[in-house]
Amino acid sequence: MNIGSLSEEVLNSLSKLLDNSICGWRQLANAVSEQPKFRCSESELTCCSLQVLSAAGSPGRTLLARLADRSCSLDFLLHCLRKIDHQEAVQYLTSIEAELIQITVQPQNQQASVGGRVVLICRATGPPGLSYQWFRGKEEIFDQTGSTPELVLCPSALVHQGPYICRVNHGENVVFSKWAHVRFVQSAGCSSTLFTGSVSGLHVIVQPQSKSVSEGDTLLLECSAEANPPAQYQWYHNTEPLTQHKTRSLKIPCVTTAQRGQYKCKMFNLYHEAWSDTATVTIGPSSITEASWVEVDRGRGSQQEVHRSTYGAGSHPLQQIVNPPPPARLLYATDKVALLIGNMNYHYHTQLSAPIADVHELTNLLRQMDFKVVSLLDLNWQEMHSAVTEFLLLLDKGVYGLLYFAGHGYENFGNSFMVPIDAPASYTSEHCLCVQNILTRMQEKETGLNVLLLDMCRKRNLNDDIIVQPGLLKVTANIVFGYATCADAEAYEVKREDVSNGIFISFLKRRVCEDEKVTVMLDRVAEDMGRCQITRGRQALELRSNLSERRSLIDQIQASECSTSHSARNLQWVVAHVLPQSRCLEFDCGAKVQLGFAAEFSNIMVIYTRILEKPEEIASCCAHLTDFPEDVAINLKKSNQETLLEAGSLLLINENLPSPEVSSLYTRIRCLQRLKRDLTFTVCLQYTYSNMDEEVQERQTVSVGKPLVSKLNLHEPRPTCASSCSSSFSPDSFNVPECSFFNSVAESSEWSYQAQTAATTDLPTSTRSANVPEETVCHELFDPPKPLVVSSSLPHSQLNDTNFKFSDIYNFQSH
Repeated sequence: MNIGSLSEEVLNSLSKLLDNSICGWRQLANAVSEQPKFRCSESELTCCSLQVLSAAGSPGRTLLARLADRSCSLDFLLHCLRKIDHQEAVQYLTSIEAELIQITVQPQNQQASVGGRVVLICRATGPPGLSYQWFRGKEEIFDQTGSTPELVLCPSALVHQGPYICRVNHGENVVFSKWAHVRFVQSAGCSSTLFTGSVSGLHVIVQPQSKSVSEGDTLLLECSAEANPPAQYQWYHNTEPLTQHKTRSLKIPCVTTAQRGQYKCKMFNLYHEAWSDTATVTIGPSSITEASWVEVDRGRGSQQEVHRSTYGAGSHPLQQIVNPPPPARLLYATDKVALLIGNMNYHYHTQLSAPIADVHELTNLLRQMDFKVVSLLDLNWQEMHSAVTEFLLLLDKGVYGLLYFAGHGYENFGNSFMVPIDAPASYTSEHCLCVQNILTRMQEKETGLNVLLLDMCRKRNLNDDIIVQPGLLKVTANIVFGYATCADAEAYEVKREDVSNGIFISFLKRRVCEDEKVTVMLDRVAEDMGRCQITRGRQALELRSNLSERRSLIDQIQASECSTSHSARNLQWVVAHVLPQSRCLEFDCGAKVQLGFAAEFSNIMVIYTRILEKPEEIASCCAHLTDFPEDVAINLKKSNQETLLEAGSLLLINENLPSPEVSSLYTRIRCLQRLKRDLTFTVCLQYTYSNMDEEVQERQTVSVGKPLVSKLNLHEPRPTCASSCSSSFSPDSFNVPECSFFNSVAESSEWSYQAQTAATTDLPTSTRSANVPEETVCHELFDPPKPLVVSSSLPHSQLNDTNFKFSDIYNFQSH
């Protein structure tokens, strides 16, 4: 069991015992260093000692936090405490460890017939290595099952009658179960005189029935079975067990839409198990919506009140309330589009680390929900402005639009501003993008849902005294703002060496795929954040919304009658995600080299090289990539690496690539949005012959066109685009000709044929469920949709979603 499993109270008490200079945390740090992974560096020890300068600081607590981060076990901690002869800490931790043993299944009283089979069960959770001992009265049972969680008495005899108890041991710590009595009844065969059922089966006599109830009502489902021994019950909701409902009746008061779905009950005893039929529960609108309402005309001099009622003629209000409500109107999207921007590498401001993981995680989750996602990292002002313009072109009537931004930001006079990576040290609204202006343009598209998730600070910018006047917002009742933090507060990320999510996304990713109204989902995220001790008092999600309908991010897509615009959006999105085709290069020496391409983000690509064939007379050879254009960003020290991690790609893992028989070299290319011409590079083949020491070199120049988002030319100003956040801003600043995008597409001869093909076919709306490397985009783009699942953890992060590691509190970084 890990140190991290200890409660806050236990850790505080233990740290107080370690905060002394004679036999304390320094001696413990020396003792744990016998295992290299727990050895603390000088800087880490200095960080611990500096905690004494803080009123609430504790060197011992900081050391325990670091040990917890490195998965130090309780057994090893006890070993080290005994090693430094800290008797008080050993005694305290031993008593706490004993409390950690919990019996989860208690043995039950049994009635049986002589010659039958009796099974007593005791199960416990706790530290690894738990052992069991069974006793009948004061006598220990030494037969084959006497030291297992299940004691089996077969064939049973009268001598087996009596009280039984189980002792669970872990070292010197023990916990006893409850007493269970075994009694024998005199019957000719089975115990049918005592039970209506027989030992030969379990019979379901009452099945749960499907129901339709209103929000706020009480849900009651019943299930019953005849069995010998008597059956136990466990209810399930959408395949998940309801741990609090273990009786034949399931009663849930004041239901909400969260309780709708499928219910089943499992009935079981020692010998048999059976499942009930599935009962489908639908939750309709609350009965209160059927009540009468009063409209008051508040015009000048008017005192008129118009009473209206939704009740039908001749019907009594109470009679209508008890009737099942009509089914809710099915809501759908004509399409779903998302723009995700993560800014990390600022030129004049603090560098951030979490946006790369946050954008990656949210991209995968949104793609599972059939969103067309454009994910971009590290954009300057012009690139952000152009990306938003292209995003607006993807929107149309009934489309769900989602904008997510992670990076530096601020809020002045109720307007939120996203800071590009090239913003000067004393930036103002002139150097940033105003979110409210973007929302105004989204509304002009008559979208079905507008969701803006801002993972940034909302502190006042003292350098900016300009009051921006965005365009007037329409009353569309479809706007949702999800702020990672409150007004005039900072948003934080956790500074770590590996890749890990920021605080907001760590909680959001657990809820975003839920079939709930967007505001309900975000409310639950806020509640989850509020329960996390490390964020309490520092960061709290704020939700602003006027959403009147129950719209969810997982709503189905139903294309509008205007199929031309739907196909155009598909084409417009696809063009920004086209990867070069995998190709094979043949060299004069007879060697063959394969080039493969993978998309990490819409503006980041990984190229990998493999040696497919080489003549027998060549002892060794490898293919390196070099001579890339200056427009793109490449870390030369991390190019042509044997693993993706060494190449700087922390989010792609080798398991996602085709399993090659030979090794590959990886090169990661960033900032593709700045590519002004076709991506051209050189493949350099270096090889040596078996009978020669001198290395031979061959070179081939390769051009792969403009991959991924580079086709959109985001580095170029849009024709009529003015400053998106200056004081002279008008709503028309984003007005660009609708054909501007397709003009840029036509410039690429490589795309022209594919565009014609795509325009004449029905492009599916589903997208890839994850950013995985691929040799060609053509097949991956049109995979059928996959079931909704919460995205797995990032490959190089061990971050717990809701319980951040203790030492992280000293590594907060505000956006």
